[in-house]
Amino acid sequence: MEKLIDRKQIAGMNIHYLFYSLDYFLDAQREVGIETIELWGGAPHFYLDAMGYQDCKEVKRKIVERGLEVKVLTPENCTYQYQVAAQTPELFEKSYQYFSNALRAASELGCPIMQINSGWGYWNEDREEAWKRSREMLSRLADKAGEYGIHLAMESLRPQESQLVVTLQDAKRMFDEVNSPNLKILIDTTAMSVQGETIDDWFDMFGEDVWHTHFIDSNPYGHLAWGFGNRSMKEYLEALNRHHYTGYLGQELTEFDYFDDPLSIDRKNMAVYEPFIR
Repeated sequence: MEKLIDRKQIAGMNIHYLFYSLDYFLDAQREVGIETIELWGGAPHFYLDAMGYQDCKEVKRKIVERGLEVKVLTPENCTYQYQVAAQTPELFEKSYQYFSNALRAASELGCPIMQINSGWGYWNEDREEAWKRSREMLSRLADKAGEYGIHLAMESLRPQESQLVVTLQDAKRMFDEVNSPNLKILIDTTAMSVQGETIDDWFDMFGEDVWHTHFIDSNPYGHLAWGFGNRSMKEYLEALNRHHYTGYLGQELTEFDYFDDPLSIDRKNMAVYEPFIR
């Protein structure tokens, strides 16, 4: 089997460990052979809101003492109340403070990348009004990210999650309108698959501005562990290699069925990776 990936590129995520402690998650990652963490910034693992966030020193100590590195921070932005295109002025400003705190926390944790998306508007409002709010928020956050030496990595969402950035063309429009050196691109392979797009399509559009991926199986829906969907890891990895991608592969596994025994899911997921690891 051709070796297509470095182990450090595989970034374990803690979303499906929601009902377990942060320590349990970190021990599990070490057990399955993960070396890099994309930290989901949600309670109970990492408390973050518009007012502040928990002690980054203690979180980083736990990560480092296990021989792990945290490289990406993903603040919760699809379920909790804060989102990029928040509608009311008060919630918009609260959301800005929330994401600004996430950038500050990312800096303290030593993460060079923070994940972001476009947010969403009301389904019963003019899409362009929601688009304007999203563009304003992303522009302000990109400026703030620059102050901390961090890059935002923007992903597309599925149509059930947003009416803003859901396609490759939407991502290109937002990327161009924000027009910041601190805004980069994240390929979410599920959102990509739902639209019938390919990894090659995204690289043909964005090239070296692709800085991160949520690299998961799907059918085409679902954020599935590898082997649970119908995508080809080999084909996906070969596509990344064609474009000389050396960034991270975030394991954003969000299926509720995984929450009961996430370690067993990670073992199965990593077993699919192992033949391709250099």
